[in-house]
Amino acid sequence: MTLSTLRHDIPAGVVVFLVALPLCLGIAQASGLPPFVGLLTGVIGGLVVTLFSPSRFAVSGPAAGLVTIVTAAMETLGSFSTLLLALILAGFLQILLGVARAGRFISLVPGSVIQGMLVAIGLLLIVQQIPVALGLPEGQGDGLVISPAAAIIALVALLIMWLWTTPPLKRISWLTYVPGPLVAVLWGSLAVVFGERLLPEGALPRIALPAFTSFEALAGELVRPDWQAWRNPSVYLIAVTLALVASLETLLSQEALKKLKEQTPPPSPDKEMRAQGIGNLLSGFLGGLPITAVIVRSSVNVNTGARSKMSILLHGVLLLICGLFFSGLLNTIPLAVLAAVLLYTGYKLASPAIWLAQWKQGWAQYVPFVTTVAGIMLLGMLAGIGVGLLAQLLCSTYKSHANALQLSRYDNHYVVRFQQNLTFLHNPRLHRLLAEIPDNSVVMVDRENADYIDPDVRALLSEFREKAATRNITLNRWPA
Repeated sequence: MTLSTLRHDIPAGVVVFLVALPLCLGIAQASGLPPFVGLLTGVIGGLVVTLFSPSRFAVSGPAAGLVTIVTAAMETLGSFSTLLLALILAGFLQILLGVARAGRFISLVPGSVIQGMLVAIGLLLIVQQIPVALGLPEGQGDGLVISPAAAIIALVALLIMWLWTTPPLKRISWLTYVPGPLVAVLWGSLAVVFGERLLPEGALPRIALPAFTSFEALAGELVRPDWQAWRNPSVYLIAVTLALVASLETLLSQEALKKLKEQTPPPSPDKEMRAQGIGNLLSGFLGGLPITAVIVRSSVNVNTGARSKMSILLHGVLLLICGLFFSGLLNTIPLAVLAAVLLYTGYKLASPAIWLAQWKQGWAQYVPFVTTVAGIMLLGMLAGIGVGLLAQLLCSTYKSHANALQLSRYDNHYVVRFQQNLTFLHNPRLHRLLAEIPDNSVVMVDRENADYIDPDVRALLSEFREKAATRNITLNRWPA
């Protein structure tokens, strides 16, 4: 760290803080937890994970992609304190995966399944946040009445975030340093402050951060894990789910970050998993949310000119200061505007452009993509990813088998090309191709790309050779 790098890192850290603040608050609120939990998670990600991470630019903290897992896990386990135990176990598992150098296996996860996971997360986020944006009371049945004030605040917030991405506003250079979500949150706070005379007190649900007057008051807000819940088998299943999905999202963020900013040497995925594991272990112990490296905040960090980890550490310090000393200001933020921020995030994850891009790649990519989305929506995260992997395996196997054998014709000459090693699974297609060869033909086999031919395939070829003479078929370079 030098004065020249600080000149770039300080502005970058401030901008990352401005982006992270509404997301930390909104993700905690969407998870059904106090906003303080989101700030605490952001501080742990910004300060602790950054110290152990090998990346100079990756920003860690609570991720919108894990909201649906957290809410479902708390419903299954029955309490947040039980979830914290699962998070501690997930952190240990991530550390073990890092020690076992499992990070290199990220390349085995197909892009269609990864994209399907992100789209499903976006859709679940949208479904979850629409009632909050409309001001619908939670836990009520029929006869729900939309709050016009909440709906207007959310709608204008969405409009602001959309306008921030349009070319006219992008051409204003200084506006690029002001995040759209922050402007939307400021709009929501101003609408509440100046609308208090028209709206009865409490008409709009708002952020509720406690005021910390002492260290004891701060410690009193921390939720401790339920150590007795180790007997619950669901704790371990959720721990595995959190570890795998958080690691997957972290490593995907690292891969995406490589395209934005090269680092020499490149960050080790195994060291990054260990850093995330330490962060999640501490977050579970102190009462925070799951932590991942987040590509949105990381890309903002790079695009605003960060040169070292100092920008990320500064963003963590600013989150801590904001939570400790500016709770009154944050309590003016309505939940509807935070819901709008998450709705916009969900839309970006599941935008129609992503569906169209997957469609253009062909059915072998689109089917696993849709299967992953549907599986996660209907069966849950881990089962949905498993179904998507199975669909991709079947589609890839079919396409591979379909292209493994080719039959070409030149007058009465036929060439059977083996494009890869052949197993018994290729027998049905080989049988159909050989059946297309008419009598009185000359047939040659091109097997330059096949180093191995299964005995069952050889048996089928031998059978064809035995009948060739009776059909006046001449064989050339036929496998023995």
